[in-house]
Amino acid sequence: MAIANVVVMVTAIVALSVMPTASAPPPPREHGHARQQPAEVARKPVEAPPRWAFPPPVTATAESARKAKANEAGLVPVIMYHRILAKPLSDLDRTPSEVRKELERLARSGYVPITAREFATGEISIPEGSHPVVLTFDDGHPSHFAFDEQGEPAKDTAVDLILDVAEKHPDFRPVATFWVNREPFGLRERSEQSRAASWLAERGFEVANHTWSHHNLGVLSRKRVREQIVRGERLLTKIGLKRSETLALPYGSMPRSRKTARSGSWDGTGYDYKGVFLAGAEPSRAPYDKDFDRSAIQRIQSNGKKGECRKWCSKYWLDWLDDHPKERYTADGDPERISIPEKLRGNIAPKRRRQVNAY
Repeated sequence: MAIANVVVMVTAIVALSVMPTASAPPPPREHGHARQQPAEVARKPVEAPPRWAFPPPVTATAESARKAKANEAGLVPVIMYHRILAKPLSDLDRTPSEVRKELERLARSGYVPITAREFATGEISIPEGSHPVVLTFDDGHPSHFAFDEQGEPAKDTAVDLILDVAEKHPDFRPVATFWVNREPFGLRERSEQSRAASWLAERGFEVANHTWSHHNLGVLSRKRVREQIVRGERLLTKIGLKRSETLALPYGSMPRSRKTARSGSWDGTGYDYKGVFLAGAEPSRAPYDKDFDRSAIQRIQSNGKKGECRKWCSKYWLDWLDDHPKERYTADGDPERISIPEKLRGNIAPKRRRQVNAY
């Protein structure tokens, strides 16, 4: 697992070091994330829609868990995206059609998105028989989120694609985590940054810290690591967000002191994360697993099966999870219980064992 993350980290450093600066936002569109209306009908944007709601939870029993084939000690794909470009400039880039195809595959396969914060804290409340997936977007690029002329997500941005897929697949909860740097979504004006952050937060998306200027934390002193993290946190509070509960490490590079990434302070401001995320390259253990390390949570790069991605990226791992359904996290529909096959009882962290519903 450590070797896999090093491979992806090195690849990311090389790829991102040659990337040009943020490109302009995608062109305006004439419709938002709802189903497109006929040309002659002007659809008014909804300014404050209700959040997508989970269905009512069930009370899991051994029999219901067995019927659902629940395994809440299984593996969870935490998928990492970077820029979404019609003409990719790096191995980390994906085209809108590639992202859409992957999201639709997840929806058809019964995956339900949750945020990185929900995953790290174990707040996984999804329908029985479904599987959690964490959609994460690094660097706060304009291709992740921008407004069109009607004040809705611009065409082919990450948010637009997620909402469009959710429109076609009602069980596909439209949320994701965006880890941003000092210019969220390429926006320089504080008012525009606040507008974007507010729009996303109101709809259940998570906007969290990716450090101030995307330095490789593995080569910085402890003081400079803490400064990079705290300056990122201060930005988020200035644009109207709560303190982050998750952090994505730039390039997946861990500071020389692992504890510094998880908690610390600089210039009178502290931080304490529920989850610190790497850059790859395997599905994560469940947050209830006794070996789950919230200081180094694995992710999978979104990509096809080619080159180094033959075994480390999303196409490979989603195929593998389809072929090994017993290894995948499958929910029981009950957020208060952790349903697992009896043979996996010993895999659950001691503080969670009172919640176990074994069958």
